[in-house]
Amino acid sequence: MSRKYFGTDGVRGRVGEHPLTVDFALRLASAAARALAPNGGTVLIGKDTRLSGYMFEAALEAGFTAAGVNVMLIGPLPTPGIAYLTKKIECDFGVVISASHNLYEDNGIKFFDSKGGKLSDEIELQIEQHLDELPVTKSSSQLGRASRVDKLRLRYQEFCASTVPGLDLSDFKLVIDCANGAGYKVGPRILADLGAEIVPIGCSPNGRNINLNCGSTSPELLQLTVPGVRAQAGMALDGDGDRLMMVDHLGRVVDGDQLLYVIARARHEDKSLVGPVIGTVMSNLGLEHALAKVGIEFHRAKVGDRYVHEMLKEKGGVLGGETSGHLLCLDRTTTGDALISALQVLEIMKKTGRSLAELAAPMAKYPQVLENVRMARKLDPSASVAIQEAVSQAERRLGSTGRIVLRPSGTEPVIRVMVEGSDERLVRELAKSLAASVALAAAAA
Repeated sequence: MSRKYFGTDGVRGRVGEHPLTVDFALRLASAAARALAPNGGTVLIGKDTRLSGYMFEAALEAGFTAAGVNVMLIGPLPTPGIAYLTKKIECDFGVVISASHNLYEDNGIKFFDSKGGKLSDEIELQIEQHLDELPVTKSSSQLGRASRVDKLRLRYQEFCASTVPGLDLSDFKLVIDCANGAGYKVGPRILADLGAEIVPIGCSPNGRNINLNCGSTSPELLQLTVPGVRAQAGMALDGDGDRLMMVDHLGRVVDGDQLLYVIARARHEDKSLVGPVIGTVMSNLGLEHALAKVGIEFHRAKVGDRYVHEMLKEKGGVLGGETSGHLLCLDRTTTGDALISALQVLEIMKKTGRSLAELAAPMAKYPQVLENVRMARKLDPSASVAIQEAVSQAERRLGSTGRIVLRPSGTEPVIRVMVEGSDERLVRELAKSLAASVALAAAAA
């Protein structure tokens, strides 16, 4: 059986449209309690700053306590903070109410197991199978209790700082953009506690401005602010604090591929890098080539941080990530964490005395063009002779200096055509030509 509601990162959608409704959230809580804590237990619930977070928090609280599960409410905290604290304070599972980098009209509900890891597909399927049952309400003596535990965020702040022991940022001026999201309290405090002079932006959430013209998906204000205030660097989180983009002192964006290179090379040079580095099929070819030049093995997983994590475990690696800035430093923490990733980069800057621009310079980014081809129904491009012939012709023109990836969307009838290579004009030409071939094949299917 396939999952109906859970995607690669929990249940997500437009607020007020099924399944992101109050009644579904209450039933989801009851179903999760049946699957994860059938004999009672404790759940930690965190959220980002969306207006709808209050509504879903209340619904989940009702569903869990009615099912006999104790609820700890911590309020806005980055997703990786919930993962860490779920394990640290020995909860049976954790819940995050967030739609990550989406705007406020969307929201989502995702779960962590008792070890701070994502649920397996099998457990998510078990939860879905309970959704058709009526929500359970136990007798008064068996109901769960709810409590607020806002001060627990201090433990997460201390943990983040512990990943860079002895780091002194007193000679750093830094700009941090928290996307008006979950990191708006802890992000600036962690950096300030390490001695940095902080210029915060995107730290004034009003329930509707999360990810709005700010954060990792819109770093333009950060790009203006960093050189404007003469800061050494800037960092941009997404709404739930698991993705990171940085900006160098010249105002140039340093993306997830470049940051992964900076961290991997530093670990390699101090002989602490374990196993290969893992990217995705969409990671820039420049990352692969730059790592190869210094003797670092690189592999590609499917798109999605859960697949990067799976391959890291399979290959025995500790560093991986996506171009979007979802980085995994498993030698420091169990999940993608924008703040911990940023601290690793700042520590490297401090130790080497080199700017972020200098550290990222050896990785030359190849031009990469992405075309989305929408069709009437889903199509497997690998099963189309016409599409495969068009890909083969394009690959011959690119030679060994480029790459082509055709990837069907997992949620809509769209095929993503990605072409990259050293010649930008050729890359653009081939991307448009391939997109046209895919569209023709889809129309004829």
